[in-house]
Amino acid sequence: MPRPLYRAPRGWILFPLGKRSTRLRPSFAYLPPQFSEPSQGSNGKSKEERSKFARSVLEGSTVALISLLGLGLGGYAYSLFYKRKVMDKIENAFSRGYSSNELVALGRVAFGTSPDKIGEVLAKEYWVPRTEQATVDDIVNGKAKGRYYLIIGERGTGKRALLLEAMRKIHGDGIAMMEAHNDLEVFRIRLGKALDYEFHEDYIGGMFSIRGPRDSTPLLDIERALNQMEKVALKMRQVRGRPLLLVINNIHLFREDDAGRDLLEILQQRAEIWAGNELATVVFTSDEYWTQEKLIPHATNMHIVHVRDVRKDTAVEALKQYRARFHNEQVPQSILDAVFAKVGGRLIFLNQVAKSHDMLDTCAQINRREKSWFLNNCWILGDTMDDDVEEPQKFCAAAIILARALVLREKENKKDMEEGRLPEIPLHESRQIITRADFVHSFDRMNVFHIDGFGMVRADSVPMQNAFREICAEEGFEEHLKNTLNRLDELESLARTREVAYREPPDRSGGEVPKVEYCAKL
Repeated sequence: MPRPLYRAPRGWILFPLGKRSTRLRPSFAYLPPQFSEPSQGSNGKSKEERSKFARSVLEGSTVALISLLGLGLGGYAYSLFYKRKVMDKIENAFSRGYSSNELVALGRVAFGTSPDKIGEVLAKEYWVPRTEQATVDDIVNGKAKGRYYLIIGERGTGKRALLLEAMRKIHGDGIAMMEAHNDLEVFRIRLGKALDYEFHEDYIGGMFSIRGPRDSTPLLDIERALNQMEKVALKMRQVRGRPLLLVINNIHLFREDDAGRDLLEILQQRAEIWAGNELATVVFTSDEYWTQEKLIPHATNMHIVHVRDVRKDTAVEALKQYRARFHNEQVPQSILDAVFAKVGGRLIFLNQVAKSHDMLDTCAQINRREKSWFLNNCWILGDTMDDDVEEPQKFCAAAIILARALVLREKENKKDMEEGRLPEIPLHESRQIITRADFVHSFDRMNVFHIDGFGMVRADSVPMQNAFREICAEEGFEEHLKNTLNRLDELESLARTREVAYREPPDRSGGEVPKVEYCAKL
């Protein structure tokens, strides 16, 4: 018999059984499942799974947080270590001893020479006594405080030699020296080398794509280096009891543009602050007057040291002793006077003459070289010049006119020339003589004329003054100069006016070849 439907298991599909045909059979019935309440065992199992998931999330978060905290603490500790290392390196740059720059500048005095032979090396290198040496010694050893210095003088007067001799006496203690350059990138590298500061180029953060120093500008890097040096100076002031010394040689190599002026302004601002607080003393050396003109308007604590040629009595006596000691030669006084008349007291020329075999022949070569330099750069072309060279010839004519004025001034004061003092003309008067205000600085840059710290214009050296005298004394010079000036006036008037002129037609050759009637001789 058929079983009742209420006894069938829940969720089953029941088909009726019977012998009737399928067409007449009743359709099947579907009983939906009926869910009962979960049991106590399954509820505990789901809670355990949820707690396990929460525990794993908490453990992962804790590990990540600890890793980030460790990484942060490690980076912070490395940053502190790196900053400390930077300070130690800069402090070591000012410690007793010589850097690579100073070793190269000192030469055999600093390395490669036994102590018993250093005296002989010094006698060969520093054989001319200098009156400025005592002043420079006080600057270098820290006795002169509260100022920064500009040492200015002609090329070859021995400005750097004075500083090196003073450095040698204190074994480079508290000193950093560097050479200037017209390129800011090169100057940045040289400043970093002098201070042993690498502008964070060795920082490990560069491995993680952090903005590097190459993305910065040279001026900002120089400012960073000066900031670090200032911190070291503050730290060492109590220990040392005297300021640090930073020497920058040949600042006239800076360009006279916005970048060069900005660099000079940064250096002067630091020098002013450090000098006022006696933290550090900055020493600039220069061959040209324009650097003094740029520094003076903002100078409060600057002191200018003028380095000139050696006086005649000192130079002659030193030359006599040098030849007697190292060449076993007793030089007559007449030859010594002739040598001084040809090269004067310029240290670079005296060194060449003293170490040569024939002193008078070396003097003649020096004079010829200086005269050739002047003629190659400043000679005038006369009345046959082409109109294309009008502007360069104005520059050359101004140089010749100024040289002629110095020769005339020399004739008025012959006694000064005998004592080794060159004739001088004030800067404003020189500009009036040549009727141009911009040419004199260019002459100074060419080492033809020199403007000293007092604004006086003179020949760059005694051999250059000798060249001026020889050129102006040649027969036909005055007429040649007059023809040149007339030709310049003619070219200038042609550029301003229009006129009709008649001349004979040229022959088959196309015209006459200009004939040179006068030219200066070497």
